[in-house]
Amino acid sequence: MPTIDTERLKARFIRYAKIYSQSQDGVEDRYPSTPQQEEFARILEQDLREMGLQEVERDQHCYVTATIPASPGCESKPVVGLLAHFDTYFGTSGKDVKPIVHVYRGGDIVLPDDPDVKILAEENPDLAQHVGEEIITASGKTLLGADDKAGLSEILEAAAWLLEHPEHPRPKLRLGFTPDEEVGAGTKYFDVKRFGAHVAYTMDGSTMGEVENETFCADMATVRIVGRDVHPGYAKNKMINAARVAARFIECIPQGLSPERAEGRQGFLHPVSLSANTGEATIIYIVRDFEVAGLQRLEAYLEMLAESLRREFEGAKIEIAIKEQYRNMRYDLDREPRAVPFAIEAVKLAGIEPKVTSIRGGTDGARLSAMGLPTPNIFAGGINFHSKFEWVAVRTMAKATESILHLVKLWAERG
Repeated sequence: MPTIDTERLKARFIRYAKIYSQSQDGVEDRYPSTPQQEEFARILEQDLREMGLQEVERDQHCYVTATIPASPGCESKPVVGLLAHFDTYFGTSGKDVKPIVHVYRGGDIVLPDDPDVKILAEENPDLAQHVGEEIITASGKTLLGADDKAGLSEILEAAAWLLEHPEHPRPKLRLGFTPDEEVGAGTKYFDVKRFGAHVAYTMDGSTMGEVENETFCADMATVRIVGRDVHPGYAKNKMINAARVAARFIECIPQGLSPERAEGRQGFLHPVSLSANTGEATIIYIVRDFEVAGLQRLEAYLEMLAESLRREFEGAKIEIAIKEQYRNMRYDLDREPRAVPFAIEAVKLAGIEPKVTSIRGGTDGARLSAMGLPTPNIFAGGINFHSKFEWVAVRTMAKATESILHLVKLWAERG
């Protein structure tokens, strides 16, 4: 088995975690959404050049790419892409991150900058397998950024190892690092043809051993309500309050269809935005299910509810517009039937029991798969993404790196 330089891997991750690269939701007039991502991309580009990677590029959209040539005799093998995003979640502070390395002794982990922020062993059963090992957390004021700087660091550590071991079989590898994944725009300008890979893998999963081959199917439903605004002193039998109709619309969705009650393969209807006044109201729902048929059933329910409220609030106009967001990547992974089995085998070769799971969300890989580049997701090791309770085990990052090395060898020998 390859021997991973865990000290170098750990140092690489800590360095990147400290660099501010948060994205911002709702930004439409620039890409990427924040200037700090541009600065991170410049730093990353320079690091790749200093490592000795080939074809290092940073384009106008801050996609950073590089190449590791195939080993002798593997030039005709399928080109494999390795991908991670470098932005961090916008909803929890990602500025002035202070990573802390703990030797975990069991029990809860108290974070020093806010003693009320505790990583509870009861809520984190994966901690039990890391007693006596190094765990990295933030300090209690910010997220850590293991999502997805752990994945980025693992890819770069694998790249460094391959450059040091040219005898290790590998096809041509294309590395890609993307901004704005956390705001759903990581692949907005990504040029799949220019990237030039036959198959790719995002290193953006969570617990050790995960290989994810499914995502939600996702739509957005915009409910527009037009009421009748008249002077409230003379409103009897005249006013139709659009805000009240919107409240009723939300209230009528059964709790069983909410994300708070859904798990496993259950879908949901989730109101993420509401703007309302007497005359007009708009509700934005995200609609999620693992199958297109499930989306259609949920959207039919919205239409049925709209019709019911048109009768209840006679004269109100209620219109629903559906916008497709992404589809279950399982539909597109079938184009390359070796993609997932090779990932599973690579994890096994790293001495880990694979866990094939479905993502109750989406990834860059879902969109890339739909764009013609089959891209399953592999664990990177971060736990409690998007929160101050985020942590990652150094051993898990090392095993993810080792899995990459086994994966590229499988494509070199059997691709």
